[in-house]
Amino acid sequence: MTTYVLIPGACHGGWCFDDLAAALRAEGHRVLTPTLTGVAERAHLAHAGVNLETHIADVIAEMQAQHVTDAVLAGHSYGGMVITAVADRIPLQVDSLVYLDAFVPRDGDSVWTLTDDGQHTWYAGVDATGYGVPPLPFFDDRATAHPLASLMQPIRLRDDLSRFRLDYVYATKWEGESPFTATFERVRTDPAWRTHVLDGAHNLMRDNHSDLVRILLGAAGG
Repeated sequence: MTTYVLIPGACHGGWCFDDLAAALRAEGHRVLTPTLTGVAERAHLAHAGVNLETHIADVIAEMQAQHVTDAVLAGHSYGGMVITAVADRIPLQVDSLVYLDAFVPRDGDSVWTLTDDGQHTWYAGVDATGYGVPPLPFFDDRATAHPLASLMQPIRLRDDLSRFRLDYVYATKWEGESPFTATFERVRTDPAWRTHVLDGAHNLMRDNHSDLVRILLGAAGG
């Protein structure tokens, strides 16, 4: 049995992985899908101080409480920032990392520095609180504002990712240029990575369910 820890992207809760989690559990695996502080059903905890470090702490606390070892961490979009830091902080509890059309930061990077001008415009359009980035119109109707500070805060890493099994999943169906193209181009020529190109939109959980099940099962291959 493998333990999968699936981390959602901006504005979404762990429910975005419901179908994927059910498929993995049907194969006999344990799946955790935490919702990050200040987002979705935890939106009532939002405040100006919620940042990337808050979300890293969320996941580490969940993994420690659940006695998780040898985990496959998968992050969608913004979730790539979180799983990178979690693996860096508690490497003995992590076996593999899977990035689902997600950011792969190096020390000192932030979502803001890794993304493009279109995403910058979205982040800058904060809601009336001054610290919440509102969900885009096509998001799931359960989506809520996302803490701006988590998108701006630089990540602090002590090591690289070479000790882990690494998979990157790239979605091709973006309107215009994908904000993840630069990340994908960086990892696809690195022999440490297995890369996968899928003919789906950014919401790969919806468009490429079977492909993700296959890739995630493969990430637990030892």
